Amino acid sequence: MLRPEKMCRVSVTGSKRTMEGTIEAVHDLDMLHVTEYDGTWDGFDPGNSLDGTNEVADKLVTVRSLQSILNVSEEDAGPTRVVTDEAIEEQLEEVRTAVNELDDRRDDVRDELRAVEDRINTMAPFVTLGIDLDLLRGYDSLSVVVGEGDSDEIEAVLTDSDVETFELFTEDGVVAVFAQAEEDTLQDALVGATFSRLEIPEGDGDPSTYLEELEHERQQLESKLSTVEDELDELRLDHAGFLLAAEEKLAIEAQKGEAPLTFATTKNAFIAEGWLPDERYEAFERAVSSAVGEAVDIDKIEIAEYDSDGHAESHEEVEREGGSGGEPVGSSVDAPEPESERQPQETVADGGIITMGSDDPPVIQDNPSGVRPFEDLVEVVNRPKYGEFDPTVAFFLTFPAFFGFMIGDLGYGLLYLALGYGLYSKVDSDVIKSLGGVAMWAGGFTALFGVLYGEFFGLHQLGEIVWGGSPPMHKGLQPTYADYALAWLTISLLAGTVHLAAGWVFDFVENLSHSLWDAITESGSWLLMLFGLWAWVFSGANGAAPDFLYTAEAGVFAGNPYAWGFTGLPAINLFTIPGLGAPFSAWLVLFFAGLVLLALADPIEVVEFLNVLVNVLSYTRLAAVLLAKAGMAFVVNLLFFGAYSHDGEFHFLIGHGPEWAISEYGAEAIMFPGLIHSGIAAALVGVLILVIGHLLVLVLGITSAGLQGVRLEYVEFFGKFFEGGGKRYNPFGYERNYTTED
Repeated sequence: MLRPEKMCRVSVTGSKRTMEGTIEAVHDLDMLHVTEYDGTWDGFDPGNSLDGTNEVADKLVTVRSLQSILNVSEEDAGPTRVVTDEAIEEQLEEVRTAVNELDDRRDDVRDELRAVEDRINTMAPFVTLGIDLDLLRGYDSLSVVVGEGDSDEIEAVLTDSDVETFELFTEDGVVAVFAQAEEDTLQDALVGATFSRLEIPEGDGDPSTYLEELEHERQQLESKLSTVEDELDELRLDHAGFLLAAEEKLAIEAQKGEAPLTFATTKNAFIAEGWLPDERYEAFERAVSSAVGEAVDIDKIEIAEYDSDGHAESHEEVEREGGSGGEPVGSSVDAPEPESERQPQETVADGGIITMGSDDPPVIQDNPSGVRPFEDLVEVVNRPKYGEFDPTVAFFLTFPAFFGFMIGDLGYGLLYLALGYGLYSKVDSDVIKSLGGVAMWAGGFTALFGVLYGEFFGLHQLGEIVWGGSPPMHKGLQPTYADYALAWLTISLLAGTVHLAAGWVFDFVENLSHSLWDAITESGSWLLMLFGLWAWVFSGANGAAPDFLYTAEAGVFAGNPYAWGFTGLPAINLFTIPGLGAPFSAWLVLFFAGLVLLALADPIEVVEFLNVLVNVLSYTRLAAVLLAKAGMAFVVNLLFFGAYSHDGEFHFLIGHGPEWAISEYGAEAIMFPGLIHSGIAAALVGVLILVIGHLLVLVLGITSAGLQGVRLEYVEFFGKFFEGGGKRYNPFGYERNYTTED
């Protein structure tokens, strides 16, 4: 689970006359992640695509273009079908002709409609003006200009200009200027005014009549467009299944046809290499040999082991056997000479086994089904490299617990669980399904902690029913249980220490592949500093640490709320620091020893030595969000039900009204009488507040508890050991959805 599936590099070598059959066999298996030949071997060149691949690619472009025009979607697929080359040849041309004809007609109608709409928009100001169009043009001694502007400003500008005779006609900001002057002179005069000129449209008579004609023409064009689109929709219904199936078949053929581009080839032979899960190698070898015969040679070149850089540390060498079919494989393939700069796993093995360069194995994460939804959250940062620990399981073990601890309510937990199940079961997107799975786990832990806290939508009646009024845990919001708030703060610090330590332990194990010294200096140094500093804090820290962390009088693990008798770690003071009078603890020796080791590994990292303090303090957000969400839910219920205080406990007025609480404990005990007890109108407002308030808490639970929990994973935990950058396993093959070969 902490490592990806073990991969092996496979070489498939054969005569070119068997290449097409080999491609078919390998493609059908959908196992081999093919690596591309880098062109470094003498005498070997990248292969050429198979005959007919260009024609297949052209047809594929045509099919996808038709799908785009018809707006074909997966829902239009229908049952799977057998699609032959002849059917594609005949039906594709028929569909292409019909679709292109309708698409051209649609474009023409759209162009006409756009032109008419432009004319309608142009005509609108002239309708507002109300002057016949033929009166706005055709004069010998008058110039006419129409536009939008301020008529008073225009009149003032013209009065001060060289234009002696003019008259304005204006209506709702549209102005027509008639002037006895040259048009250029009139236009120059209007430059000084707020005026936007409009072109006078073609046509005669009343512009309203002309506008009605244009609108009628627009309606006709819209009807034509609707008819064409209906015909295109009919074509989509008739041919969508065929187009989807044809695209799939052509995509498969194109994939097969372009496969030789990744091979190393000579005039007579080819070599293809790739990765597949080691446990599936024998099945791969049997299947390909059964399909192609002994005309190809299949070799396991190496089994990729794990190291911190994701490279293979060792490989299994297999003696090459001669091929059959009248020509030994070795006669047509001359193994290239090894290059001096190649790494050991890239050299030519005995027996003629060769590799195509230093290419890291692809990554197949090996997690149980219940953990897999968390893989997408890990990939938000990056896919794990082949040789590093996969943090998905650790994410699975901690994030739901963090989230559930912070929200801790049975009602909210059940809603999160239902929401997650809906996403997981109803949505097709793999990413959304994964988020649904994460939500179900988070909701389950929220419900579990809710039972332990005895809360249901912030109400404490669940504790009365399940625990007889004494649930094993409290959130610490009420004064009588304030010690729990300090306990959660302390537990948050301890959780942070353990969580960070786990990250550095992972890093320690990874660094062991380099050397024990690297592991001690690069990872062990941080562990020593972490435990040394926080052991010093929990030993008393010379009075610098809060009493509730360690003292017998106020310690949360010595008395309240958990009487476990823990009164702090022993101080183990070695000597008194001269000039300060402060004791120097043996725990600080561990811290400074780790600091020295870190300096030996990388002096630059020494500036980050306080990470062991601030990273752990970052986990106090667990307790902070817990109290914040509890407070929000309490306020929502307080406004609706009302509440009173007695002996340091808050009680909601569910079974009694405020009068009863006043008679029992006095008016000063009332915290708020509650909208439900304040009349019908107030009760209706209270219901609205109750529903919206709890929905707000539910949403903020995701944006606060969810994001804070994810942040602790990504920033604090992952940063200690996780780098990422792995390649996705992408085997040569195709998952059929619309076609079948039977």
